[in-house]
Amino acid sequence: MVKLRVGEAEMGVLARTLHKVEFFSPLTVGQLEMVLPYISLYGYDSGETVFRQGEVGDAFYIVHTGQVAVQVRKSLFFKKTVATLGPGSFFGEIALVSRTPRNATIKALEPAQLFTLVAADFDFVLKQNPAAKAEMERIAARRQFESSHQ
Repeated sequence: MVKLRVGEAEMGVLARTLHKVEFFSPLTVGQLEMVLPYISLYGYDSGETVFRQGEVGDAFYIVHTGQVAVQVRKSLFFKKTVATLGPGSFFGEIALVSRTPRNATIKALEPAQLFTLVAADFDFVLKQNPAAKAEMERIAARRQFESSHQ
């Protein structure tokens, strides 16, 4: 994993993508703009693991370029790829509100660039808007339920 520079073009893509992410819909445009400076861009090599199932979640990701696999361990020796995510796809939003263990492993299938928002940097926005926090927790709980029943 390598930290990359975020230019104006990447920031524009990021802003447009965040507006489309249901999880961020409770936030106002102003609140979303407050979050943007805290989002970093990281590059991952093909085969590199972003995070592993069972690790405590502490960040949210948006795929900027490349593809990643969502893998779920079913037993000691068997894991299943349940999804492939490409540009504009997002994952890890549950970690922003719950800090619960990851329910899947994410691995780069090819060189990939991921926008990353660390949960600690996101907390200040939620403190300013309790109604948005409650709605985001509801969305995260629904997505966690959906992912655990696939």
